[in-house]
Amino acid sequence: MATDVWQLHATAPSDDRRAGRYTVVVSRATVRGHGEKAQDAELLDLSIYGCRISSPGEHVAGDRLWLRLDGGWPIPATVVWFDGERLGCRFDQPIAGALMRDLTRALI
Repeated sequence: MATDVWQLHATAPSDDRRAGRYTVVVSRATVRGHGEKAQDAELLDLSIYGCRISSPGEHVAGDRLWLRLDGGWPIPATVVWFDGERLGCRFDQPIAGALMRDLTRALI
């Protein structure tokens, strides 16, 4: 694997983010709304508090979702914004540092 894939690029937190987001090295994800079938999605970046995902379908700020990142356990989250292709989600609880490291190779 090329060296540049392993480099991390923390994004500056916006006014409403608690932590910078990190570029992921594992992008496999699924998104599922309550009572809906899971849809394949692509994890674009990640912090312990939330993520940005490319996902099919329509989403509205405030929607409740279940996210699976790299086939792991479901993570409850809320849609914060949706631009027609990508959505920003806030996790109900911060994710574990070990999961963050596995998906980003971040040293947290």
